[in-house]
Formats: sequence, structure tokens, C-alpha cells
Amino acid sequence: MGTAGARGAAARVLPALTVLLLLLAAGALAGCGDPDEVGPPVALPPAGARLDYQLGGDHDPVPGEGPPGGVGVVVRDWHDGRPLPGAYSVCYVNAFQTQPDGDGTRPDERSAWPAHLLLGGLGEDPGWPGELLVDISTAARRAEAAAWLAPVLQTCADRGFDAVELDNLDSWTRFDGTPEQGRVPFGRDDAVAHAALLADRAHALGLAVAQKNTPQLTRYEARDVVGFDLAVAEECGRYRECGAYTALYGGAVLVVEYDDEGMARACDEVGTEVPVVRRDVGLSVPTSGSYVRRWCDDVSP
Repeated sequence: MGTAGARGAAARVLPALTVLLLLLAAGALAGCGDPDEVGPPVALPPAGARLDYQLGGDHDPVPGEGPPGGVGVVVRDWHDGRPLPGAYSVCYVNAFQTQPDGDGTRPDERSAWPAHLLLGGLGEDPGWPGELLVDISTAARRAEAAAWLAPVLQTCADRGFDAVELDNLDSWTRFDGTPEQGRVPFGRDDAVAHAALLADRAHALGLAVAQKNTPQLTRYEARDVVGFDLAVAEECGRYRECGAYTALYGGAVLVVEYDDEGMARACDEVGTEVPVVRRDVGLSVPTSGSYVRRWCDDVSP
């Protein structure tokens, strides 16, 4: 083809190409933006409210302890739990690992997850028997895992929860210090990308999204990439990490401690800024002999 012919071909191709690029750009813009702008506005925990962490089973306040004078923020399991009337209620979701097998009614149980999305060859999480890591090593796997969890997030919204807690964000560290170290096929960037997918879905449902632990995330990762609205921090007093969370989220941090020393430090460092609760490790119900629940005003200075 000569020069004139090349110019004629270009004249026909460029307008079509321009239209195609404009259409692609419009589609990309329609699918991005601040997740909070996609769905209804989200709410944050009320200031000054008492926190309870009830993953071991729902238990309503005793008479005279109900909101607003008693528990005003509660975290409960997405499957077995229900929001506490009058309280800001957070829905717990094990978003990066499986739940141990139970009665077969949960889609997040080990045997319910699609097998190709689980890293069974690594074995169980060394700290949590029965839990396997979800493989989030590629964009395709992350998309499939997020789709698998979509009905779980929908359940949280349908039941009337205010927020969702995405647990095991730091699953890429689970085998550090074990013979399997180095075999986890994903890392921090993959975990952040997966959290962003889930946060988008949750925000579209009107749910606030809580970062769970993982104080090493930067402000850019946590706030700009994922869009976390608040944090749930376990044992930040024990490990001297509470300031890392309040620096990112101000008063929108929920602190759970499991020993007296960590509780005392958390209360001393952030207890006037954020809700702190001392629970037993099993997160048992009040009828259990191991039940513990205390707040900062129960701790002697």
C-alpha cells in the first residue's frame, strides 16, 4: 500500500478507534471511584460507647445495661449472630481463610469452599486448627473468592448490621517461622487487592468496613486503596500497637484484649479515645465458667 493509501486507511480507522477508546474510558470510570459513593452512606461507631466482642455466641445485655448506658457497639458472627437492637453492630466474616467444618450450613466452612481456591497443600493455619488459607494469588482467584463471599456480605446487610469485619487480612504471614515459610503464593499486595474487592461490595450494600489487625498497612493501602472505615484491633495493648490504628482511624477503633496486662496498657494509652474490652480467649457466653468481660472503667489505675 502506498502513502496515499495508508493515509486513507488511517482516516477510516482513527475515528472508530477514538470511539472505542472513549467507550472503554467511560466504562472504566463507571466502575471506579470512591466505594463509599457507590452505595448508601456508611455509619461509624458512636463515640463513648461500650464495646463487646461476641463471636462465641450472642448474649444481650442484662436488664439495665442496654444501650445507650451499656453496650453500644457489638461484634457478632455473620452466620449465627444478629444485630443487637439499639447498638452499632459489626458483622464478623472470616474473609481470607476458611472456617473449620461444622454442621455443613455455612458457605465459609472448609468443605464448602471450592477446593481449587484453597491452599490445602500448606495444611491448616498453625494457630487455628481447621482453617485453610484462601488462594488470592491472582486477580482471577481474588475475583472468584470475592464472589463466593458475596452472599455472606449480603447476609450481613440483610440482617441489619452496620459494618463488616474482614478477618485474617494478614493471612500471608500465617506460616512465618514454620517449615512452610515461603510457600504461601501471595503476599501483602494481593491481600490488599482482595480486601479492596470485598470493601467495594460491602460499601455498595451500605456497610462500613473494618480493617482487622495488620498494623503494618500504610495509610495509602488502608484508606486509599481498600477504603477501610474503621479498625478492629486485637491485643494492640499487649503488642504496643494501638497508636498505629488511632493514627489512621481516630476514634473509629475497636480494641479487644485477652489478658490483664494488655488491657491495662490499652486503657492507659487509648482508653479515653476508643472503646476497649477485655474478653476471655474463647469469647464465651456469660453462662460459661471461663467468661470474662471488663471495660476500662473496671480497671484500677
